[in-house]
Amino acid sequence: MPEEIKEDNPYYDKLDKIINSIDVEPYYREKEGVLYCADCMDILPKIPEKSIDLTITSPPYDDLRDYEGYTFNFNETVKQLYRTIVIGGEVVWVVGDKTINGSESGNSFKQALYFKEVGFNLHDTMVYQKDTIPFPEVNRYEQAFEYMFVFSKGKPSTFNPMKIKTKGYKPSKSSTTRQKDGTTTRLKYKQGKRFRKRFNIWSYAVGYQKTTKDKIAFKHPAIFPEQLAYDHIYSWSNEGDIVSDPLCGRGTSLKMAKKLGRQWIGIEISQKYCDIAVKRLKKYKFGCSLQDSKMEQEKLGA
Repeated sequence: MPEEIKEDNPYYDKLDKIINSIDVEPYYREKEGVLYCADCMDILPKIPEKSIDLTITSPPYDDLRDYEGYTFNFNETVKQLYRTIVIGGEVVWVVGDKTINGSESGNSFKQALYFKEVGFNLHDTMVYQKDTIPFPEVNRYEQAFEYMFVFSKGKPSTFNPMKIKTKGYKPSKSSTTRQKDGTTTRLKYKQGKRFRKRFNIWSYAVGYQKTTKDKIAFKHPAIFPEQLAYDHIYSWSNEGDIVSDPLCGRGTSLKMAKKLGRQWIGIEISQKYCDIAVKRLKKYKFGCSLQDSKMEQEKLGA
């Protein structure tokens, strides 16, 4: 167990209270997490309100993949996410659009607007850029990204910015910003600043043995990169926080939450995918990646 997360940490009591409030037998249980094999609408309404620190998930969208014939109730799921997330907590919603009769569906935007209608703030519209494309396009540019909407319940209470090396940011006469009255003001960058926050377009390698090294995970029809889950969990939560994925598939977000020393709650309706998630979770110790993540960010001046 990581040094920072003690046996008497009150977060363990919080997780136990959540589990005790759910009258459904867990499919798999560890001290720091739980997985339910059920429809998310059979579990989410039983979770006490304002008890989840971060939710990260990628829902089935636009019939782009066959999810064992299962569907989900989008509107009610979003309402339950709002009810269960803490004030200042976030929901990361990874989603894309299908092209139908030459037009993109636009459902990703419709979903984002519904989150706002329910009460969420649209904190950040981020882009998940892929290094490959599924199908070559004929009369449009290649489709190589999905949206990562970050919704918050009020002002976000946690932000651990990830940093990268800065490429030549220096004051110059050409670096200006236009003011409301039409005049320009010179931007002021620190001379010699070596690192900066990442932009909100994140690129990942995708495909076999790139999205993850767990071969068994590719039995699921749609998986997002482990590093994507890792980066969001690191950014929007702290050690000991409770991270949930109500549509957890083969458990990528649960695995990365566990490795980063976050407690986790997963819900997946397919027993086939639950079995895959369990096999992946059993391979790693709680908090096994904490030290590596801290060292990396310390090198970058975080």
